[in-house]
Amino acid sequence: MKKYFSLKSNRQLPVSASGNSLSEMFSYLLTGGATTLINYVVYLTLLHFKADYLTANTIAWIFAVSFAYVTNRIFVFHSENQIGKELVSFVSLRFLTLLTENLLLTLFIQHCQFHPILSKLAVSFVTVIANYVICKCQIFRKSAGYLNARPVSQKGEEIHE
Repeated sequence: MKKYFSLKSNRQLPVSASGNSLSEMFSYLLTGGATTLINYVVYLTLLHFKADYLTANTIAWIFAVSFAYVTNRIFVFHSENQIGKELVSFVSLRFLTLLTENLLLTLFIQHCQFHPILSKLAVSFVTVIANYVICKCQIFRKSAGYLNARPVSQKGEEIHE
């Protein structure tokens, strides 16, 4: 009997209406909310103690990214990838959002004369969306092993060996 192989993908897009993807998005929103809270608390505390807004934002970023990596890995994306490589990837790509955030803060605060707290709120919308896309598509994606080759009969039915 001749056997054929089909590839079944378990990968789901973040906009899918499936329960797994909705659960992932809900978990991301919860952990992202906690990450944002940490970021704001550190940022506001440092501003209160007269730190420069870019210094405050960068230090807040360090606290937030540390928390975000652990919670995203464990609770959101349930990653089983190699920690070292994944952590470097996570921090590197999140560093791009830090640069974007610092550039936008400079634009809003120095050039548009917006208040540092309002500027931080406005910039957060951009970074939250960018961070989700980066995490989902680049950092915590399933390894190549998520494609499962399974034998199927000539009729297309799965063969259980």
